[in-house]
Amino acid sequence: MKAIECRDLFAAYDKKLLEKGEAVIRDINFEIKEGSSVAVLGPNGSGKSTLLKTLCGMIPQKGTVLIREKDSAGMSRRDIARNIAYMTQLSGIFFSYTVFETVLMGRYVHSKSAFGRTTAEDKRIADQALKSTGMEELKDRQLSSLSGGELQRVFLARTFAQGSPILMLDEPNNHLDLKVQAELAGYLKDWCAQPEHTLIGVYHDIPLALELADSFILMKDGRMKAMGSREEILDGGLLEETYGFEVRSYLGRIEKLLK
Repeated sequence: MKAIECRDLFAAYDKKLLEKGEAVIRDINFEIKEGSSVAVLGPNGSGKSTLLKTLCGMIPQKGTVLIREKDSAGMSRRDIARNIAYMTQLSGIFFSYTVFETVLMGRYVHSKSAFGRTTAEDKRIADQALKSTGMEELKDRQLSSLSGGELQRVFLARTFAQGSPILMLDEPNNHLDLKVQAELAGYLKDWCAQPEHTLIGVYHDIPLALELADSFILMKDGRMKAMGSREEILDGGLLEETYGFEVRSYLGRIEKLLK
């Protein structure tokens, strides 16, 4: 099964601009198979985050997005959320919830009640999500008392608890120290071990992308420059063309410093 397919996709943050042809991302065409791990790479302003928001139906768009072979234009916001869990960059905390309450919010899309009442099964899944991110011992803590790394693990647990087969991450390691980044990569690898799980992530950290992904989408100036395997991206000079400098030489210098 195809997890995501795009055909002639254009998007902008304002519908009027989109109608004028002033799209932020333009002429996007690709397909992602179920069970893949895909990294979206490119310089700042290339349209990476906009692409994820478009796939989730969050901004005005033209063209076609198929989510698990269903046209997203005919899907409700809840239908999309049942298929795609979207985790944005770490942001400020505006309300004080406990860790467990926050993770439990991920189950809302499955609620059959207008009031979002939770079931024993919801609580079991939330507990499991906390265990999978090493946060079970902090389940009764207030969010306001947590470090940035702990918060990111809570939000990842909430995303896991949502139970959607497609996970989209927008720079998940932003502002995190090396230890937390390594832990985050481990949690994502474990999640990807399930054959029905599909991971699509925007990364600034190319080594992390190489560690997690088996295929890559390269974005530049609002367009998709290329999509390919690790070998195709690394061996064809596409990274250098996308970023405008010798990426592999830079990464090689870093590797030498560690020896």
